[in-house]
Amino acid sequence: MNSRLSRSQERNIRSELGNVKLKLLYKATVHGFTGAAFHQRCDSLSPTVSVGYNVSGYVFGGYTRQPFSQSGQYVNDDQAFLFDLTGGKLKKYPVTSAAHAIKMIANCGPYFGESLVLVNGSQPVTHSNPKSYYNFNPAEMHGNDLNLTECEVYLVEECTEFETPWRNVIWESGTRTELMESIKNYKPPVRSVSQARVLLIGQVGAGKSSFFNSINSVFRGHVTSQAMSGSSTTSLTTQFRTYSLKDGREGKPLPITLCDTMGLEDGKGAGLDVDDIASILEGHILDRYQFNPSAPLRAEVHGYRKSPDLKDKIHCLTYILDASKVSIMPARLAEKLEAIRKKANLLGVPQMVVLTKVDEACPLVEESLTSIYQSIYIKKIIQEASSKLGIPVSCIVPVRNYTEELDLDLNTDILLLSAVIQMLRFADNFFDDVSDQLGNLQTKE
Repeated sequence: MNSRLSRSQERNIRSELGNVKLKLLYKATVHGFTGAAFHQRCDSLSPTVSVGYNVSGYVFGGYTRQPFSQSGQYVNDDQAFLFDLTGGKLKKYPVTSAAHAIKMIANCGPYFGESLVLVNGSQPVTHSNPKSYYNFNPAEMHGNDLNLTECEVYLVEECTEFETPWRNVIWESGTRTELMESIKNYKPPVRSVSQARVLLIGQVGAGKSSFFNSINSVFRGHVTSQAMSGSSTTSLTTQFRTYSLKDGREGKPLPITLCDTMGLEDGKGAGLDVDDIASILEGHILDRYQFNPSAPLRAEVHGYRKSPDLKDKIHCLTYILDASKVSIMPARLAEKLEAIRKKANLLGVPQMVVLTKVDEACPLVEESLTSIYQSIYIKKIIQEASSKLGIPVSCIVPVRNYTEELDLDLNTDILLLSAVIQMLRFADNFFDDVSDQLGNLQTKE
């Protein structure tokens, strides 16, 4: 059963309704120009779009959120509207009396108040009365031609994916190889620094340690678990840890160090202290420093580096967020993240976001990870994270960590490696700023 709507006509209707698709339920030339055939195919289903086609070539119809029935009663719908598609564009005529938007008549097709009836009286004709509950010009809508050549009714279904990905990824083994080689061959543009240092911060259970373990697994060639990770209501990481990645078990160190911290908690005096973040970003905290949530780090305590070099500082700050919890982020946690972002901004540290657990957040992605950039829901989560953290969408990347798998997966690896590439690019931005500042100082001298 083929739709008579052209692609452009269908696109115009869909653009009016949002991210939806249209499923053809009833086609009069197939099922019959009768009220009985229409109701058999369409009753109890909603929302719907009804479309009439007349002998003169006009295309017109109506939309309602209410399901059709044969009750003989009016049904309220303040979102109902009539439309015509003459001239290639959709012209909309909203309901003027919501209480009379739809009428449920047994021997007719779609019945929009007393204004427009398709398959009127079980005949291939239209009833038109623009002076009742919808205001329209009949000459513009249907050319005053009331003889139908076709009537179609479509179910409006929410669309879960975009037609084309909004970010392009080539899901092939060659892509994984290219990404791994790019990371191996990366060199910080500042001679005094051999490794870009990336700080991972996030709520307890968001997957910071699991993210390091996952990256480490990709380069080891099998799933590993060097950093402590798991499920807990309080942070499993209680120390500041710096993890160097290697190209294989006996390979050379990679040019990136991932720094793990105690998890953020929304309670006051719990989890990583915001004041400790500045000390970490400036390079004052040594590896294996034991955090004390009740008291921020002071210069006189053991584990404090008084004069950090550029290589000791954080070159990219990465927020690790659980994609399934972005929409329910506690207010206090959001406040902590905002405070951290402001400190990082003052210190000139580039920031990005890694969204974890995307497969748990979206059934479409759980079914196929390659649908990640076609998922409408995942893009909404990314946009929401952008809004809550004040981080541009272009600085947010989704990943899936290895948590229960025994073997590596190509598509998981590609997302993980792509996140590391972004970290290195942001680290380069940091180094570029440092070089510019040094250049300005030399110029002044």
